[in-house]
Formats: sequence, structure tokens, C-alpha cells
Amino acid sequence: MDLSKIMAISGKSGLFKIISQARGGLIVESLTDGKKMPVFASHRSSVLDDISMFTYTEDIPLKNVLWSIFQKEDGKEVSIDLKADGSVLYDYFESVLPEFDKDRVYPSDIKKVLAWYNQLLKHDLISEPKEEEEEAESEKEETAESAPAKKKAEEKPKAPKKAAAPKKTTARTEGAKKTNTIRKTKKG
Repeated sequence: MDLSKIMAISGKSGLFKIISQARGGLIVESLTDGKKMPVFASHRSSVLDDISMFTYTEDIPLKNVLWSIFQKEDGKEVSIDLKADGSVLYDYFESVLPEFDKDRVYPSDIKKVLAWYNQLLKHDLISEPKEEEEEAESEKEETAESAPAKKKAEEKPKAPKKAAAPKKTTARTEGAKKTNTIRKTKKG
């Protein structure tokens, strides 16, 4: 699951997909309605790949939490109401992530994660997270596979440079200058 191109923007509902980079920020597209908008440095925004959940031992990346929800729900939307009471949300989240820190994870955080899960699921963006070592190995394999093609592109013979056209001269030759001078004197 690649969450490096999906972001949440404070004050805006839903998630956004990064489309391109602009001069002063990013251009994003809403996963909810497909509208495009610029996001500047002044916006408080976070890429989902950088978000993690507090636990009593260590922080768990959001992609692992989303995968746990996916497994619990058998690939369907969450089974509880997102407007449920805080205790209901805590009970549900405890079944997904038993060691989450109840003092630092609020019901609003759980609602947000569950809403994000539903939105990502709708767009088929949830898959089993790869370990960092596996990701590094797959990147190395992709690089190794593309290396022969890169060498072939570099080995292509370069076209010879075209010869420069001779320069045109605008000045008169010495002989023409003398002729003009002689003509002027004969007339005069």
C-alpha cells in the first residue's frame, strides 16, 4: 500500500491524492468529489505515509492499522457507526489494535482513521503493507531490471553534427571599392 501520494489537509474533509508539484506547493485531487486544488506550505497537511498511531510500546504506522481493519472487516467497510459513542469506538479500535494508547488516542482520531479507511477502500488503495526491507529489495530489483535498458539507451550512436554553413559576407571586396572610386573620378 503506497500512502506517500495520499494526504489529509487540516480544515478539509476527506483525503486528497497528490497529482503534481506547483511553484508554491502541490496540486491535489479530492478522493471524495474529484475536485482539484492547490495546497500551499501554509496549509497544515500530512501525507498518510508519515502518520502513525500511539501504542504503549511503539508507534504503529497507519498503513499497518488500516491493514488490520481490512482484515477484521474482511475487505468491507467498517461495521460500526462513525458517530458512535467514544466507548464503542474504543472497544472497536481495541479489537483492531489491542495495544493502542487510550490516553493519547482520542475518539475523534479513531473516527478519522475509520473514515479514511472507508475512503481508501472505496478507491481500492488498501493492500498488505510491505516491510521496509522488502520494499528496499523490490526497488533494487526494479533498478536492476531497468539498468540494461538504460545502457542500451546510452549506447545508441549519436547523429553526426551538421557542418556549419559558410558565412555570408556583406562587405565589398577590395576590387569593387577601387572600381567605384575610379568611376567617381572619371565623371567628375
